[in-house]
Amino acid sequence: MAEIFSGIPVIPYEGPDSKNAFAFKYYDADRVIMGKTMAEHLPFAMAWWHNLCATGVDMFGAGSADKRFGAESYGTMEHAKAKVDAGIEFMKKLGIRYYCFHDVDLVPEDADINVTNARLDEISDYILEKTKGTDIKCLWGTANMFGNPRFMNGAGSTNDVDVYCFAAAQIKKAIEITVKLGGRGYVFWGGREGYETLLNTKMKFEQENIASLMRMARDYGRSIGFDGTFLIEPKPKEPMKHQYDFDAATAIAFLKEYGLDKDFMMNIEANHATLAGHTFQHELRVSRENGMLGSIDANQGDIMLGWDTDCFPSNVYETTLAMYEVLKNGGLPGGFNFDSKNRRPSNTYEDMFHAFILGMDSFAYGLIKAAELIEDGRIEAFIEKKYASFETELGQKIRKGETTLEELAARAAELKGVAIPMSGSQEYLEGIFNNIMLH
Repeated sequence: MAEIFSGIPVIPYEGPDSKNAFAFKYYDADRVIMGKTMAEHLPFAMAWWHNLCATGVDMFGAGSADKRFGAESYGTMEHAKAKVDAGIEFMKKLGIRYYCFHDVDLVPEDADINVTNARLDEISDYILEKTKGTDIKCLWGTANMFGNPRFMNGAGSTNDVDVYCFAAAQIKKAIEITVKLGGRGYVFWGGREGYETLLNTKMKFEQENIASLMRMARDYGRSIGFDGTFLIEPKPKEPMKHQYDFDAATAIAFLKEYGLDKDFMMNIEANHATLAGHTFQHELRVSRENGMLGSIDANQGDIMLGWDTDCFPSNVYETTLAMYEVLKNGGLPGGFNFDSKNRRPSNTYEDMFHAFILGMDSFAYGLIKAAELIEDGRIEAFIEKKYASFETELGQKIRKGETTLEELAARAAELKGVAIPMSGSQEYLEGIFNNIMLH
């Protein structure tokens, strides 16, 4: 088979002083940090849809990148196989071990689902054949239940029972292909699970139907041997004005309401956190402290733009705070999927590699600095001191639920007033953070 990315080498680690555009500056796969190698800390994945499918089309213009990879035309099984060949070569050259997919990323969709499913069988066989003898496998799969017009009112939240059945059929097949390809997770990305106006919406009805679809998916997945993690990817605003999976807290509350919290975790995307009005770290912290931090979509929003720009991550302050949460979580059962796309004018094969080098280096630097932040200990020591009064006998009674409102009110009456609490010293702590980052 002809080399697709000819002239681009296997990407080496050369260190921060390197000027080589095709070398890692911070991602050293074998470097050990806090007892694990970088490769173990950072199981990176390639998003099939952005890297192999997206051509730069936007609402104002046609595509600017050629992603045929040697095939004569788009939308054919020849092209589907060319994407497999390109993806595997790309991952090998970058040392990436995982990929993520939607069903219709892998093959062109037919109006007849039986034809689409046969194509998925064919392409998954081809992927297994081409990855045989390598350590490349699926991180997670999902079904595209937002692109086709039939899902204009949602999939699980649809008003049409036949559309609901079609969604169930897509999920069933996508789970089967995920299991076949060795996937560690299966994601529900609720692209149109929401509403535009309550004037035409049964909110509780729709949420109950979404939960039923997820229960059926869980039960079917377990019945065919899927022992991985089911995931929800919170997504605010886009494309529905009111999304049922608006942020991590909303999605977790939904899972707990419908008894799905033992099987489902969060797949947190940085850009979605931005759209929800949160920081990336906030969404990771909410997920972690609920024991539901499962996987990460590694990208970055643009604060000047109010939509899902899916930039490759470059903000090392953000990646450091993200990796702080991951290290505190003891790692991830999932991984780091680059749900990121090149900017429209960055339309060459070389640009694809530059983007992944940028993203992988940004998270590697974040890992290095997050470990230093934890090992430094000053911030954690400050936090312990800030809440130290709750280590007293009375504080522990409050924490354990062993006191009453009357007892606490009596204590307040004895105090004759309360002093101002300990300072939050935010600027001092930000100075420590800067000291770690810039050292």
